[in-house]
Amino acid sequence: MRVITETQDLTEACARLVRHPFVAIDTEFLREQTFWPVLCLIQMAGPEDEFIVDPLAKGLDLKPFYELMADERVTKVFHAGRQDIEIVYAKANLIPHPIFDTQVAAMVCGFGESVSYVNLVKKLTNKDVDKSSRFTDWSRRPLTQKQLAYALADVTHLREVYLKLKEELESSGREHWLSEEMATLSDPATYETKPENAWLRLKMRTRNRRSLGVLIELAAWRERAAQMQDVPRSRILRDEALYDIANQAPTDTAKLGELRTLSEGFSRSARAREIVEAVKRGLERDPRTLPQIPTGQPLSAEATALVDLLRVLLKAAAARNRVAPKLIADTSDLERIASEDDPDVPALRGWRRKLFGADALKLKRGEVALTVAGGEVVAVPTATAKV
Repeated sequence: MRVITETQDLTEACARLVRHPFVAIDTEFLREQTFWPVLCLIQMAGPEDEFIVDPLAKGLDLKPFYELMADERVTKVFHAGRQDIEIVYAKANLIPHPIFDTQVAAMVCGFGESVSYVNLVKKLTNKDVDKSSRFTDWSRRPLTQKQLAYALADVTHLREVYLKLKEELESSGREHWLSEEMATLSDPATYETKPENAWLRLKMRTRNRRSLGVLIELAAWRERAAQMQDVPRSRILRDEALYDIANQAPTDTAKLGELRTLSEGFSRSARAREIVEAVKRGLERDPRTLPQIPTGQPLSAEATALVDLLRVLLKAAAARNRVAPKLIADTSDLERIASEDDPDVPALRGWRRKLFGADALKLKRGEVALTVAGGEVVAVPTATAKV
C-alpha cells in the first residue's frame, strides 16, 4: 500500500479526485500534548480511487489537498467530521465546502443519536470494521501495513455509507433537513478559538459578577499562553485553579501563593505575575458590561412536569418520523419551551416546528393532550383548543 509523500503525487491524486462528485475524507491526528492538533495522516477516497497522504513527510506541500477541500464542485464526506474540519480550518484557514456528515445524516434517517461509525457501516453495508489499530500513535513512522489498511478502510466504507444515506435522504425528501445542520459545521465561528471567548467553554460557576470578570480575563490569558506555547490548556493552568483564583481574586503574588490549588513555589514564577495582572484587569472591568450569570434556579414544579410531557411528545414525534430526538430538540429547548413566554429555540422553527414544535406549544397552552392510539402516543385536541 503506497503512501503519498511527494507533492507531485498529491497533486496528481487530487486531480483524479476532483473529477468526481464526492470524496470521502478522514484524518488521523494527535493533540494530547499540544494545543493545536498535529495532523498525522489523511485518507481520501473517490468512487474509483483511494489514497493515503503522509502530512509529516519532509517537503510535502498540502496545498493540492486544501484546494480540493475548497472546490465547490466536490462534496466532502465526513463521519462526525467536526474535528477533521477544525484541522483544515486551523491549517489552511478554510472550511471544506460543500460537506456531508454521515453521522448527522444517519440521525436524519432514523439511525439513532450519535450513531457510531462501526454500527452505521454494519447496518448499511453489512460489513465489519476492524478496530484493532484504533489506538495507534499515528505520529510514529513507519506505520505498518495493517495500520495503513485500517486507516484506509475508514474512507472506503465511508463512500458506501454516503451513497446509501444520500439515496435515503433523496427518497424521503429530507435533504434540506441535513442542509440546515451542515450550515453549522460550515460556519467558521464553530471552529474559532478567540481568547476573549475562552471562558464560555468552562462549566463551573463563579460566585458573583466580580469573580466573573476575573474569570473572563484569566481564561483569555490562559488561552493566549496555550496557543503561543502550543500546549494543552491544563499545562498552563488547571480549571480548578482557574476558578479558585477567580473567586479569591488575589491582587499580589503572596496572596496567590496561599491558594491550595496551586503548587508550592508557584507564586515566585513569572506566570504568577501574569496571573495577578489578569486578576487586576478583571477587577477593573465594569460589571454592567459583563454577561448575566445563570441563576441556576430549578424549574418550577409545573414547568418540570411540562418538560416531562414534552419529552414524551418529542420521542413520539421522533419515532413516528424516524429521526433522532436529539436532532429535533435537546433538554435545553424543552426547558425553555416550558418556562419562557416566547422561547427562541430551533425546535420551534422550520421542519422541527412542523414535526414537533407546533404541537409542543399547543400542549403548553392546553390545546392538545397526549393519549395512546394503536400503540402510539399521539396529541389530540382538547375542549380548550382554538377552532
